[in-house]
Amino acid sequence: MTVNRDILKRFIIPPLLFIISLGLFSIITHEIVYEQEDWFDTKVFTFIKTYSSAFVISFFKFLTFFGSSTFLFPAYVIMVITLVYIGRRADAIHVSILGITSTVIIYTSKLFFARPRPDLPLFDKLDSFSFPSGHSMGSFVFVCILIRELWECAIAIYWKWIISFCLLATTFAIGISRIVLRYHYASDVVGGFCLGLAYVLFYFRMQKLVRKVR
Repeated sequence: MTVNRDILKRFIIPPLLFIISLGLFSIITHEIVYEQEDWFDTKVFTFIKTYSSAFVISFFKFLTFFGSSTFLFPAYVIMVITLVYIGRRADAIHVSILGITSTVIIYTSKLFFARPRPDLPLFDKLDSFSFPSGHSMGSFVFVCILIRELWECAIAIYWKWIISFCLLATTFAIGISRIVLRYHYASDVVGGFCLGLAYVLFYFRMQKLVRKVR
């Protein structure tokens, strides 16, 4: 039973999630970005507008900060310094590489797809392109690193699940904030999460292969 679970966790679930996330990203780019099918984005905007209020908007405006480079850059720096301090230099290098390369992927993808942002943002207009959402992908990648570190800590298993759930919930809420504030379409946010998941799974797998070679 233990062997079967190990095979499932190492060789079946990660590749399956990678294929699903990359496949969904491809569908979004073809159907919504290129073919400009807007029914999904329109329905989500309509749904969110129904439940928007001054409090909801203020809450998501506050929350969206935690997916910005203003927050993530110093957060990465603190994590890297901490890893170096406790003697995990190799992990510090990997975290640095993952943070930098994911940022490059975000900006390169935005320039490649060149999708305009939604009209009538609730606050300051942004000049950069819309797809995929940098807040969604950036925060998701960072949270995945945190969760991976969390599961290597010697704490009770139920705390690992609870904290992991809270971190992921926060990341998804950051994605929703981009839609509420009309900085992104819903498809931008979903695309950002999908691309983030695919890249994290790919990088973690490459990291394991490099360790085996060494």
